[in-house]
Amino acid sequence: MITAIIRPHKLHEVKAALVELGVTGLTVTDARGYGRQRGHIERYRGAEYTVDLISKLKLEVVVRDEQVEPVIQAILKAARTGEIGDGKIFVTEVIEAVRVRTGDRGNDAIT
Repeated sequence: MITAIIRPHKLHEVKAALVELGVTGLTVTDARGYGRQRGHIERYRGAEYTVDLISKLKLEVVVRDEQVEPVIQAILKAARTGEIGDGKIFVTEVIEAVRVRTGDRGNDAIT
């Protein structure tokens, strides 16, 4: 499973890159957090507010082993702005996948 934390405005580009690779499933979750970006200060009616948690999107996609590196490269290319706060990509092993509708397991459940 590839989990990517990206900037919200990059979703369309990342999704298009994944579709081009033939990735057929994607889960997107609204997320908030911080890393090296550390938040920012906003002003509203003369008062300053520190925004500690930045809005991000968490993408999760389960792919076959041979698709992992191409998917990582596609996300990197589509999500990168070159500035702090572009996000992270994590790869974890999925022990089993089961399609609820049919009971398919393993790679058959992924595609």
